[in-house]
Amino acid sequence: MIDTVVFDLGGVLIDWNPRYLYRQLFDDEAAMERFLADVCTGAWNEQQDAGRPWAEAVATLSADFPEHAPLISAFRDRWKEMLAGPIQDSVALLAELKARGVRLYALTNWSHETFPVALEMYDFLRWFEGIVVSGDERLIKPDPRIYQRLFERYGIEPARAIYIDDARRNVDAAAALGMHAWWFQGAEGLRAWLASHGLVDAEAMA
Repeated sequence: MIDTVVFDLGGVLIDWNPRYLYRQLFDDEAAMERFLADVCTGAWNEQQDAGRPWAEAVATLSADFPEHAPLISAFRDRWKEMLAGPIQDSVALLAELKARGVRLYALTNWSHETFPVALEMYDFLRWFEGIVVSGDERLIKPDPRIYQRLFERYGIEPARAIYIDDARRNVDAAAALGMHAWWFQGAEGLRAWLASHGLVDAEAMA
């Protein structure tokens, strides 16, 4: 019997994308993509998710790419502009699970410096009984240790828990630890999968 659902946040419940900011700062889409591929990369941002201070991250990268220093600083200073808001259909599923008394938790790769801002912005984050934030733990998914920390801290039995994430590697890591794991590619598919486990209705309420 499944009694627990664990959500990733960015890309599942919250629409986060650095392009929402950088399209305001670049006139050329290709130049923006080169900047995100070569300068403010996903790997660089993940180090902040793993606990590196933002001041250190910006200073180090700006020293490597001084010509891009203002654009690098914008990643931190204008971080909120990368958030487009809740993914409403997913939040509706979260609300249904909450109404049915399912245990709800979140496991997110997120900087410990910026996560409190999101916590203030989105009331639905307070629906979770607990949230494990990578920046606080200095561990990031798909490291099995951060999943184990979630299990131990909140008494979660993997075989009785569902895990939802938009990153396939994180889904695979959860499955390897015994969770029922779903690769999120949209709320419609997720609803059908949750409904197959008897956790929500097969169709959204009008």
